Amino acid sequence: MLSDNMKFLVIDDFSNMREYVKNLLKEIGCLNVDEAEDGLVALQKLRTGKFDFVISSWRMPSMDGLTMLQNIRAIAELRNIPILMVVAEINKKHIVDAVQAGANGFLAKPFTAPILLEKLNLIAKNNKSSASA
Repeated sequence: MLSDNMKFLVIDDFSNMREYVKNLLKEIGCLNVDEAEDGLVALQKLRTGKFDFVISSWRMPSMDGLTMLQNIRAIAELRNIPILMVVAEINKKHIVDAVQAGANGFLAKPFTAPILLEKLNLIAKNNKSSASA
């Protein structure tokens, strides 16, 4: 599933939330983590760096998670990167919008390292299956 050398991009406008997710990733053995404070910064980083996984907040200034997700899916080189959306609350409309835009999964705050690991492994497994299909 997940490998130690995978590179993650954590996107959230709150630095303490980025730090929290980075610490959870560290706890599950994922040490290669970069961060961005909104969708605009994230897109710049994604275009210039090689990332294996994106974990993004939904609500952010400048460019929200849904708009960023739509932009990522529109860029051929980034189209297949797995994206986990982190939301404050599960909202059916947000889920439908994000799934239609290409999100690979959802996670509601707060969450623990085991829950994050389970979700990331599920997304990685599903992404691998669809890539080989």
